Amino acid sequence: MDYNILIGGAAGQGIDTISHIFEKTLKRCGFYVFSMKDYMSRVRGGHNFIQVRFSHNPIYSHDEYFDAIVALDFETINLHAKVLKTAGKLICDKSLSDDDRYISFDFKEIAKKCSNPRVAGTTAIGVLLKLFGIPLDVSYTVLNDEFKGDVLEANIKAINAGYNLVEPAFAITLPKKNENIYISGNEAIALGAIAAGVKFYSGYPMTPSTSVMTYIAKKSRDAEIVVEQVEDEISAINMALGASYAGLRAMTGSSGGGFALMVEGISLAGITELPIVITEVQRPGPATGFPTRTEQGDLRFIIHAGHGEFPKMVISLRNPEDAFYQTVRAFNIADKYQIPVILVSDQYLADVGTTVKPFDFNKVKIERHISGSEALEDGVYKRYRFTESGVSPRIIPGKIEGVTVLIDSDEHDEFGHITESQEIRIKMVNKRMKKLKLLEEEIQEPLFIGTENPDILITCWGSMYGPVKEAVDMLLKDGMSVGALSFGDIWPFPTKLIKKYGRFAKVIIDVEQNATAQLDSLMRENALVKADEYILKYDSRMMSSKYIYDRVREISKTSSMY
Repeated sequence: MDYNILIGGAAGQGIDTISHIFEKTLKRCGFYVFSMKDYMSRVRGGHNFIQVRFSHNPIYSHDEYFDAIVALDFETINLHAKVLKTAGKLICDKSLSDDDRYISFDFKEIAKKCSNPRVAGTTAIGVLLKLFGIPLDVSYTVLNDEFKGDVLEANIKAINAGYNLVEPAFAITLPKKNENIYISGNEAIALGAIAAGVKFYSGYPMTPSTSVMTYIAKKSRDAEIVVEQVEDEISAINMALGASYAGLRAMTGSSGGGFALMVEGISLAGITELPIVITEVQRPGPATGFPTRTEQGDLRFIIHAGHGEFPKMVISLRNPEDAFYQTVRAFNIADKYQIPVILVSDQYLADVGTTVKPFDFNKVKIERHISGSEALEDGVYKRYRFTESGVSPRIIPGKIEGVTVLIDSDEHDEFGHITESQEIRIKMVNKRMKKLKLLEEEIQEPLFIGTENPDILITCWGSMYGPVKEAVDMLLKDGMSVGALSFGDIWPFPTKLIKKYGRFAKVIIDVEQNATAQLDSLMRENALVKADEYILKYDSRMMSSKYIYDRVREISKTSSMY
């Protein structure tokens, strides 16, 4: 059994603080927690809400129906009361509603009695905790972490006051406490970069990618990382490439519009053969689109970003745990092949908070692939030496006395000198493109979930993993023959498993958060496998596991497969 809570209100009313304290309390009690944010692009006003699911068992996605709603404004009641479960509870200030079905109190008056009018939301937390039978002592430890002095005292009074207003309404048992951590997708990317040894990050703030930079900045002093907030994304990627040339593990990131400005720099990385990791956290476009919402509309653009032909790798991230380990892997691959590696996420994954097992740092291996004097031939260094693999020895400038490391954005010879020779041009293009063949050996096939050789095969990529996994689990309980392939590595495109399972499936259903089924086009182009049906959503809100489950059931009834 799991429970689902919605906390809603206008920007500036403190829903982030309420959810943060509630989530941390649940986590410290030992529950698995999954939270999702839906917020508008404004500092004050509008309608924002956060969904918090918790359970004794791992959770992979959000849900559409709620056991409890905390409404800080009337719009929350108006928009969400209709998806409150039959036995669900709606909590609000009495000024918002006099409906007998709701739990309403004068939270503002209670807050005044606590000597701080801003703790009304904390009173609502106390009500929530009591409804679910969660002891107060755990919440005290959370409040102690968040507040000090008179503010702490006022919050403790408020949470006690709320706790004493109601009686428990849900019969739940507390789980055993565990060592799980609670982390968001963007925090996991940032932590993975730190674990991988990143020493330089440059970026320009752009929702929803900004928190990767801000998290690294918070840890920059302890981890000895230089973080530069620059004037635009063109500067961001060029600065990162400069740091890479100097020998540092370098990273930058943005969302779609900012990534568009980086495209020329990605080509620069391609021809100069400089390793760099770039994060693209998608939001709905074109142009400004919906700055704070989610979509998977940039995939084809990311794969083809950069003029000319050169090797790159594109990895889509499934969840925070995957984001951590794949970020480490991205740095190693970028160094090994001297290429740009692009990590693809989206607003849903960026802001999702979830409990995961502590990351295993024993699995983290930093592989730099830096050469020394052995790279010289008769004392001479050729930065772009023709090799059988296509990967030239890389020396860090200033590390070997008398050796200059030349690079150039023009086509160049083995030394790095500009050339207009057709013969050298052909050799250089072939040299760089050889890396694609090597990258194919690094490619990870998609994760398979479900019945082996299923009648119904679902395909998805990136953050769709969680909703699809839960949908498949529900369909399997119904006795259906169903499985799913969740793609992580996207370019070069892995083809083995999609060819294998595509051969047996009676119907293939492609599930994506875009209008044009971009993964399906890659399957057709690279594996000659085409989906029969599509579940596509592009209204800026992430589809839930229940949404996918219902659509697959509909398709199975109308399909000619049976």
